[in-house]
Amino acid sequence: MTKRLENKTALVTAAGAGIGQATALAFAREGAQVWATDIDAEALSRLNSDTPEIRCHFLDVTDSGPVKRLADTIGKIDILFNCAGFVHDGDILACEEADWDFSFDLNVKSCYRTIRAVLPGMLREGGGSIINMASVASSIKGVPNRFVYGATKAAVIGLTKAIAADYVKDGIRCNAICPGTINSSLAAGTDEALKGICLGRLGTPEDIGQVVAFLATAEPNFITGQTIAVDGCQRIT
Repeated sequence: MTKRLENKTALVTAAGAGIGQATALAFAREGAQVWATDIDAEALSRLNSDTPEIRCHFLDVTDSGPVKRLADTIGKIDILFNCAGFVHDGDILACEEADWDFSFDLNVKSCYRTIRAVLPGMLREGGGSIINMASVASSIKGVPNRFVYGATKAAVIGLTKAIAADYVKDGIRCNAICPGTINSSLAAGTDEALKGICLGRLGTPEDIGQVVAFLATAEPNFITGQTIAVDGCQRIT
């Protein structure tokens, strides 16, 4: 069976666990050579132990220098999945300026850094697929106690649409994946969240990874600038 990402190179941030890890593995199963990055070196060491298609690299996406150097080292990058993020728990009164700044730096500015680093190469190669991690907690839905998180993910959606519009004629597709509540280390209040999911279960990292892998292939070549909600029909009350 033909692997849909054969001869493609993918860069994944926050690949040490959760959605990032599931997506790196999904990319590898589809034949891609995957550069899996994270600040958790121990988690990365477990990821590539049995997966020769995955090459792991420590990367702090809040630092532009290492991001640019890694992009230059890899060279040709066909797929970028921006997965790094932080979930701040609280409303505006619980969000100090330091919380605001850190959340925007990691959730939004890291996308700016990585896209700036890989986009010139994609343009030289005549195309590429960029997938950014947003959330249903964003401009899609307001979620209690997710004030700054929702604000950052709304910004990611805006960034995604702008990149898509600017580079659609250059063969660059840029989409945002918008998970609902996922059964992962970042999930909080999952018992309450479960009550609002029509499908009757929490999402899994693999649920998201397979959608990201699809967006990375050539098949959805008419999909760009979109927010793809993967939430089991989650109601926010």
